[in-house]
Amino acid sequence: MTVLVTGGSGFLGKRLEKLQPKWIFLSSQDYNLADKQQCHDMINDIKPSTVVHLAAKVGGIQISQAKQAEFFYLNTQMNTNLVHQCALGGVKRLLAALSTCAYPAAPAAYPFTEKDFYSGPPPNDHFAYAMSKRHLHTQCNMYREQYGLNYSTFCPSNIYGPQDHFGNQRSHFVASLIKKVAAAQNGSILEFFGDGRALRQQLYIDDLAAIIPVLLDKHNTDIPLIVAPTENLSINKMIEMLLSQVDKELEIVFNGRMCGQFRKDGSNQELLATIGDFEFTSFTDGVRDTYKWYVAQ
Repeated sequence: MTVLVTGGSGFLGKRLEKLQPKWIFLSSQDYNLADKQQCHDMINDIKPSTVVHLAAKVGGIQISQAKQAEFFYLNTQMNTNLVHQCALGGVKRLLAALSTCAYPAAPAAYPFTEKDFYSGPPPNDHFAYAMSKRHLHTQCNMYREQYGLNYSTFCPSNIYGPQDHFGNQRSHFVASLIKKVAAAQNGSILEFFGDGRALRQQLYIDDLAAIIPVLLDKHNTDIPLIVAPTENLSINKMIEMLLSQVDKELEIVFNGRMCGQFRKDGSNQELLATIGDFEFTSFTDGVRDTYKWYVAQ
């Protein structure tokens, strides 16, 4: 089996390669998936039997809001080209990464489940990115139905860990938090967006890297499978959990701007029914290890 991974130089791709060194990991430096011909050439050159599609244009809340058109266009182009060229190139197995932000902003209940995927519009903060992921899921299912291909998708919650994007426009909350705390002088005041009440499921990157090969084998359905820990913490609580492990006295303030979606937690019942028992890394352990890794760099 020849497994090709797109987005191979990205945060998740780099961690996955540590666990699966025999797979082929490619990045935009090798082929531009937004270009149909290059996408065709990639499938034709590698001739994979299996593709894990991780490539995406991603970013934190600020850049995602500011560049909605760019995010929608590039992600839709990459996804559309990749799925279609896989089908043309005889790829029988495709596993594509979505995001829980593709789920509705206001589901009927929390935690939401896979049945809620199309039940309402996604949050405005990441609307364009979320819609491109919905299109990817739809395309995979249409190719599954029409051509009998085993194309499936999974939706990870917020991911964090070593080798994340720290302190640039691609940074998500935990990476930005770690960089801020590491750079702060004792007694400093640290300002954060929002009000600290928003709840998030933070998925440690190596947990997701360990789960993906299992999904390749066991997730063979048309549902947008949620991959998330049960732990669901407020922004304020996550800050407190990191500060409790750091030898600094820091004051935290929130500016009340860009609060984002209050809740976006998904159920992992379908995931555990698919892959069996899995012990997720606690946020306490994960953020401690990530902080230590970052400081060591």
